Order: sequence, then structure tokens, then C-alpha cells
Amino acid sequence: MPSEENLIKVIVVDDSAFMRKTLTLMLESDPEIRVIATARNGQDGIDKIGKLKPDLVTLDIEMPGIDGLATLKFIMEKMPVPVLMVSALTTEGAQATIQALELGAIDFVSKDMSYTPMKTINIKNELIEKVKQIANSRLVQTRFRLKRLVQASQNRHERVKPISRNVSFGRVVLDFQAVVVGISTGGPLALLKIIPKIPENFPIGMAIVQHLPLYFTRTLATRLNSLSNVFVKEAEQGEAIEPGKVMIAPGGKQMTFSKNGSSVRAEISDGPSNILYRPSVDIMMLSAAEVFQGPLLGIIMTGMGRDGVEGLKRIKSKGGYVIAQDEESCVVYGMPRAALEEGLVDSMLSLENISVALDQLANSRVPAHISVGRGEGI
Repeated sequence: MPSEENLIKVIVVDDSAFMRKTLTLMLESDPEIRVIATARNGQDGIDKIGKLKPDLVTLDIEMPGIDGLATLKFIMEKMPVPVLMVSALTTEGAQATIQALELGAIDFVSKDMSYTPMKTINIKNELIEKVKQIANSRLVQTRFRLKRLVQASQNRHERVKPISRNVSFGRVVLDFQAVVVGISTGGPLALLKIIPKIPENFPIGMAIVQHLPLYFTRTLATRLNSLSNVFVKEAEQGEAIEPGKVMIAPGGKQMTFSKNGSSVRAEISDGPSNILYRPSVDIMMLSAAEVFQGPLLGIIMTGMGRDGVEGLKRIKSKGGYVIAQDEESCVVYGMPRAALEEGLVDSMLSLENISVALDQLANSRVPAHISVGRGEGI
């Protein structure tokens, strides 16, 4: 049993007494988590956060009075603390959740009001795992510690961003056919920082699996498209992968590929049913490695678990190249670590330098080259 000072201290903010009780029971079923208070609305939450200083807050989006987004904005500006949104599994809930991530929320869990026993167990496991991963994330804790120090010193200047090292496309010659990306916890915010920076002349298509439920992938794609030079959309059945297009696998579905003449097209399906993740990085990458004739650029980013390892193995075996997001810039350093431990990673890059790599790939006047390395600059 962990000591009191080592417990993860959480405040639950939700206007529903039932949800406050349910979330508290779920969280405290883990011996490492303690719910130190619950709050019935945004103002109540703000008061208790300021007084009790929790390690993490779960925050409902739809509340009377000061709603979740307004509450989140106040928290980020006045009393920075990691926030995990609790979102309804609806289109409106998805739109508000994407806004919350842009305002500074770390991640979210969705509440499915059907509450079948299996869904309840899945929600509980996801909630506990995300709370623990966020509380133990060095990136998250450092980010919020710095925010609080800045506020305490009344210094409102933004942190100076680290200078990105140049990414050299110089040693290994690869004619990439597509970019395939796997990402999970912390992913929407990471994608919001990367995809809008891809130049419109990006020479190949990109396919992304982001672990998200129904409604959320389309909302994320729509938001990314509004910010980007490339065309971003939720993938549809039979849609071709094309230069300058970014396709995001639909939530709750699997995305694979098929060859149709000279084009490669997305296949969207419900199966297989025995896979933990829907969509699955492994399923998407394994299919891409089989269908595309040439090598692929595989990118594995922030997220918990090992999804993507098997797909990256196949990509590597067929002459592809793998970039992993580094620990310092990951919210959860799970999926990149798993790939690294399997010996699959050619270059480990910060979030910023992944953008640099994609930009250089787009602007290279010769077939894409990447120099092999494990440091910050490839």
C-alpha cells in the first residue's frame, strides 16, 4: 500500500451526483489513487482545486453555469494542473473535447451511458490507466511545474522553445510510398502540433491510426483540415491514398488497404473482433506493408501499450524506416518505448523534429534520404 504522500490525488468535477460517485468508486478501486474531493460544478471545482492542489482533475464538459471549457480555461490560466476531460460519446461531445485539448487538457475518457458490464469495466480500466500515466509522465509534470513557477514569479513570458536540430536526409536512400502513423494517449494535441506544419507539396499520402472512439476521429480530422495546408479527413471505404492527403482511420473501425490498378485504397471494416484497439495501429501497418510495393516511413508516437510493434516489424522487414517520438516530448512513452526495445527504431525524435523531418521529406528534390541514428538529430 503506497504512503499517503505517494498517492495520486484527484478532484472529480461533474454536475451529476451519479457520475461523481461512479468516477470516485472507479478511481479508488486502484490503491494508488485517492479522490480528495468532488465538485458539483465549475465554480465549486475551481474553489477546491485552488485550496487542495490535486495532482490531477477529471472535468465534465457539459455543466450548468460555468461549463467545462470555461472552467478548463480558468484552470490553465490561473492554477495550472493536469486535466482529464470526461466527454459524452456524441458528435457535440467530440467537438467540445477537441476544443478542450487545444485549451490545454491532457487527454479524455468518454462516458458511454449504456453502461453494460463490459463497457463499465473498459471505462474503469481506461480511466485508471490514463490517470496513472498522466500523473507519472515526466513531460506533463515538468510542463505544469514550469507553468506554476512562471505564475508564481509573475513572469508571463512564454518559454523559449528549444532550437530544433536539422534532420539530414543524407545516408539511406528510400523511395517512400506512404507515411503510416500510430498514436494514442496525448495524440490529438500532438497531431494538432504536427499536421498543420506539413507543407502543401507533401509528395506522398499519409495514413494515421489514432486510438479514439466513434465521432471523435471525424471531429479531429475536420479540425486538423481547417488548420492545415494538406487535405485531412476521416478515411472512407474505397478512398485512395494520394499525395497531400492525410487519412485518419475511423473510430471504432479497422482500416486496411487494397490495390486497385495503380492506386492503393482504404478498406474500412468492423473486424477482426478479437483485437483490443479499434482502430489498431498493427492492423493498419501490417496491411500497408503488404499492399504498397516500396518502402514505408513508419512513425510511432505518444501512447500507452504496444500497438504498432508488429506492424513496424513488417515495415522494417520490407526496407522501411521507423521514427519514434522521444520520451521527453511524449505524454505517455509506451508505444515508442516498445518499438525501441524491439530494436525497430531508426531515429528517436522530439515532436518538433518529427515536423522538421516531414518538412524535409516534402522539400527534398531527390528521393527521400534519411541518415541513420538514435540521437535527437537523425
